[in-house]
Amino acid sequence: MQPELHSEITCPQCGHRKVETMPTNACQFFYECEGCHALLKPQPGHCCVFCSYGSIPCPPIQLERQGQGDGCCRADSSTKA
Repeated sequence: MQPELHSEITCPQCGHRKVETMPTNACQFFYECEGCHALLKPQPGHCCVFCSYGSIPCPPIQLERQGQGDGCCRADSSTKA
């Protein structure tokens, strides 16, 4: 089963919501709220902003829950050393 690629991010500061397309090849560590311009970062223990503030977690976490993959979008990053 393919992971869902769209997640609605909700800003914890102003409540602004927006549906965004999640990257499949890297973590999105920062997200600027269009409502209040707050710079969102993952909460402790989360790999990306979608896992912290999204309606659906990132694709690697979705796949891990299905018994596939290692559950970390950072492992998919092409810039990983």
